[in-house]
Order: sequence, then structure tokens, then C-alpha cells
Amino acid sequence: MRLVTFVHHGRTAIGAVIEEHIIDLGHIAPDMLTLIEKGVSGLAQVRTAVAAAPTGIPLHETTLLAPIPTPRRNIMCLGLNYAEHVKESYGARGQQAKLPDVPIIFTKATTAVSGPTAPIPYDQTITTELDWEVELAVIIGQAGKNIGPHEAMNFIFGYTVLNDISARDLQMRGKQYFKGKSLDGTCPMGPWIVTADELPQPHNLRLTCRVNGVTKQDSRTEFMIFNIPLTIAYLSGGMSLLPGDIIATGTPDGVGFARTPPEFLQPGDVLESEIEGIGTLRNPVIGDR
Repeated sequence: MRLVTFVHHGRTAIGAVIEEHIIDLGHIAPDMLTLIEKGVSGLAQVRTAVAAAPTGIPLHETTLLAPIPTPRRNIMCLGLNYAEHVKESYGARGQQAKLPDVPIIFTKATTAVSGPTAPIPYDQTITTELDWEVELAVIIGQAGKNIGPHEAMNFIFGYTVLNDISARDLQMRGKQYFKGKSLDGTCPMGPWIVTADELPQPHNLRLTCRVNGVTKQDSRTEFMIFNIPLTIAYLSGGMSLLPGDIIATGTPDGVGFARTPPEFLQPGDVLESEIEGIGTLRNPVIGDR
């Protein structure tokens, strides 16, 4: 199923996308986090509602928000999780590349989250180096701690598209990535959550990023250094994961700061982030030069 958070005639609700219509699921749960917390029984209710619905709301009459507009906790992100991205990142700094021995984790603030078509703010008094990073995001479906790799996939609710937009000047100046990764509007997500049962091979997906129609990133999730089970096992070691937690699994090569010369987003640009089997984000960059 494709599950969304949408706005229709001023009302915000969750729904299931069936072809070009949305089946309203507001009677099952008031928001996506609540639905995720309901677990298997919640998804069973959704399937019953979808089967019984005579029709739905036309998709074009709605505005899609991020599937989880206000996450419970910061988004957990992997850095340098594709070998070619490791090479380009070190190379841009004139350093010898070294693959990480363990997952590199940082977080993005919940206030960075925005929708699949929401504008990306550009404020040159804050940053002039906004960069793109298309990523597969994993949505945790049930609480767990010390989860083994062999059981990790059972803890996944679904998947979505995320772009870990980064203010490189802030990121490189800081001792931590948090500030440069957490500006408002720099975590577009969506357009929906595809439930885990409909995406059984998340390590075999093409992910692409385009700026004004020009492809900047084009890779596959099979090239992750730390795959999803290893990542969940690592994060959950001694630390509880909760329903609705979002894990961004890293970006492949092709980012702007590592190009020659470096490239960054500018006002008027349109950023498209696409993952096979899930969907596409289309976010315009809005602001003053």
C-alpha cells in the first residue's frame, strides 16, 4: 500500500493511494504515527477500508505532506554509506579515501521535514551552498532494542524517498553535522510510505536525483556499505528504536560539492528525487540570490 498524509479542503488526514484517488483513513487513525503504532491490526483495518470504499478523493485535489509531517524524534542518517560517495567526498578535500568500519550516524531536526512538493528555502544570509542527497528512508514499525540483523527486516513498516539537503558551508565549518543538516525545509520526504510487504527487495532499487531535469545522481541501493539489517542492528544496540522512527540510509555519488567545479542549488531550481518502486519528490528552490 501507498500511505499518505494529505490536506483536502483545509483538513489534514491520512489515506491510502489507489491509482489516482485517496481513500480517507481518518476513521482508523488521526495521523500516520498512530497508524504505525497500531501495527498489524492497523494495516488490516486499512485493507478492509480500502476494499469497502466505493471511491476516493481525486489525488489532484489534495496537497501531499510528508508522510510523517512531525516525526517523534530526529531523523537518523547514515553518512558515507556508498563507496563511490566516500571516494568523491575525500577526493574533494584532497584526502585519501577510507571506507568506514562502522556506520557513521548523524541526525536532522524534525523541523527540517517538508513535503514532496514543498519549496526549499534559500536564504543567502544563512547559506549559499545547498547540496542534494537522494536517499532511501526506512520507517520503523515496532519498538525494538538489540535487534539482530537476521530479524531486522521484521521491524520495518515501510519505505519512502528522502533528500538530505545539506548546507555544506555550515556543515564543513561545524564540528558536528547537525546544524548544516537541519535548516527548515531541508528534508523533503514522500510522496508516500510504501509498506514493506510491497517492497520486498529494498536493496535492489535505482535512486536518482535531478536538478532542472539534469541527472546528478544515479545509483542503486545494492551499493550500500552497511545494508538495512546491519544498520538497524547497529542503531538498536543498547538503544531502543520506536515506531515511526526514520532512518535515512545514505546517498550515492554525484553530490554537488564534490563536482568540478562545485555545484549548489540556486533559487528557481527544481530538485527531483526519485526511487524505483516508491515515487518522486519535486521541490522548487525559493528565495533570493
